[in-house]
Amino acid sequence: MKPDGQIVQDTIIAACSPWSGRIAKGDVLRLIDLEGQQAIDFLCYNADDPQERYHAPNTIKIPGQIYLGKGSSLWSVRARKLMTIIEDTCGGHDTIFGCCSFALDEVRYGATNPRCCQHNFEEELARHGMGPRDVVPNVNFFMRVPVAADGQAMIVEGLSKPGDYVDLKADMDVLAVLSNCPEALNPATGSGPTPVRAIIYTPA
Repeated sequence: MKPDGQIVQDTIIAACSPWSGRIAKGDVLRLIDLEGQQAIDFLCYNADDPQERYHAPNTIKIPGQIYLGKGSSLWSVRARKLMTIIEDTCGGHDTIFGCCSFALDEVRYGATNPRCCQHNFEEELARHGMGPRDVVPNVNFFMRVPVAADGQAMIVEGLSKPGDYVDLKADMDVLAVLSNCPEALNPATGSGPTPVRAIIYTPA
């Protein structure tokens, strides 16, 4: 679980909580699912120009693939690589379902969780001078969303096991922002929200 390199930052992110960090070009962010089946909603931005942000359509269209795994890149709205997955012990990460919100859960389930990813993103982005308009459709690491032949899609039980991780190399200086998903009304968090770990490191 410990990466091979110099640790820049090592943080346990509590269940249902947000986190953000700046990753220098060439450094790596390791996201670890400590207990398994815990979705991590993830966004990233050019650290020096946040208007250049993660863009889901480009991330899907350029490789022609809706799922992320080792070798996949997270592309910006300007069609430039923000981050690239260099290691991945799980695979099949979702690019299409976005994040949970109080309004959406009320429509889908007639109920809400105490927290939601939309609010977590807004709260964390405010620390960097950004707001709700900067919350765009995100990646969901460790969340499984199979798409049937007829186009139907839904969140199902995740495949990640305790200790599974994904390593994202920064292709430019990036600001990474995540929400450790609080969603307990669908299988995005398995049997319920659990902590995750974020390690920024300089490869050996």
